[in-house]
Amino acid sequence: MKILVVNAGSSSLKYQLLDMETEKVIAKGNCERVGLSEPFIVYKHDGKEMRFAGAKDHEDAIAKVLAILTNPEYGVVKSLEEIEAVGHRVLHGGEIYKNSILITEESITEMEKLVPLGPLHMPPNIAGVRACQVAMPNVPQVAVFDTAFHATMPEKAFMYAIQYEDYEKYHIRKYGFHGSSHRFITLETAKILGKPVDKVKLVIAHIGNGSSITAVENGKSVDTTMGLTPLQGMVMGTRSGDIDASVVQYLCKNKNISVDEAINYLNKKSGVLGVTGVDSDMRTVEKGAAEGNARCRLALDMVAYTARKHIGSYLAVLNGADAIVFTGGVGENGAETREDIISGMENLGVVLDKEKNANFKRGEVTLISADNSKVKIYVVPTNEELMMARDTKEIVENLKKSK
Repeated sequence: MKILVVNAGSSSLKYQLLDMETEKVIAKGNCERVGLSEPFIVYKHDGKEMRFAGAKDHEDAIAKVLAILTNPEYGVVKSLEEIEAVGHRVLHGGEIYKNSILITEESITEMEKLVPLGPLHMPPNIAGVRACQVAMPNVPQVAVFDTAFHATMPEKAFMYAIQYEDYEKYHIRKYGFHGSSHRFITLETAKILGKPVDKVKLVIAHIGNGSSITAVENGKSVDTTMGLTPLQGMVMGTRSGDIDASVVQYLCKNKNISVDEAINYLNKKSGVLGVTGVDSDMRTVEKGAAEGNARCRLALDMVAYTARKHIGSYLAVLNGADAIVFTGGVGENGAETREDIISGMENLGVVLDKEKNANFKRGEVTLISADNSKVKIYVVPTNEELMMARDTKEIVENLKKSK
């Protein structure tokens, strides 16, 4: 079964075509600057990369991607009939969707109701679904929700201490994100440990430009750092992470900006970028710190401190863990960041082997804890697209069986 996985952003659309018999990627790429000036499409197949003219909107992007995939010269499928299903990354399932679903007109209507919970992401997510429906009207479409894995959090973890009536009316609570990644890592780490997934206790640190840390007990999410939106939690590339809510009011008054502008400030102009004034890319910031830039050093220290604080709190929530797992772009590749985070946790039974950490192999599962560490520390590459494709395959196969 060949499955197309789509992740539509406000001005981008990432795609992967997978052969689910082997779970291998056949082709992948991204549409950048969708609807903006100078848009372009990147297409990667068989170790080669090609570029094409971009798209004016998401419908145009999907049409051009499908034309590329079916091109007789450089495409990878002879016709669209070879693509049996499409899996869509959808940011928010709210309290409605706690698992991946087959998309119907009714479910799209429900997703549209969730737009206020994810105003930046939900409209393009839905636009991506609509675009695929136009291009492939008879192909099953599946929604994989970023929040679904965290639907198992208990009330004491997901509730905010606001008036309960406002929770009931507006559904204001912690939802969590990066669900496909945390779920994939939970399943993979259970295999690595040789334990049933419903017996593992993990702290998963998905660290990248957007970062979240999750406590997993008996294979289920019991707490996570991101909240109503992806803004809550640790210091990230451009997001502030945890702050006193009154900061929003203070920013509005002193900078003479609206609430929406203040939230945009905290989402896109803060975090590592805001502290350094240089960049949100950790590689650039590490270089700046090495050259003596004090603000770059401060940003790195803040990232490590907030990550260590959340990891430590989740070790307390779980009363210990089988493993701490690093994943995500920085979590997988940033040896310096991992060392900064883990250093100083020895009395909690968490001991890093600095040599193993420094000599990790990119793209491979690596044990980086010392022999005397009570809690194992791993680097495990994530694969959100494969997790999405697996869900899509399962739903479509069940659909076929029911007919």
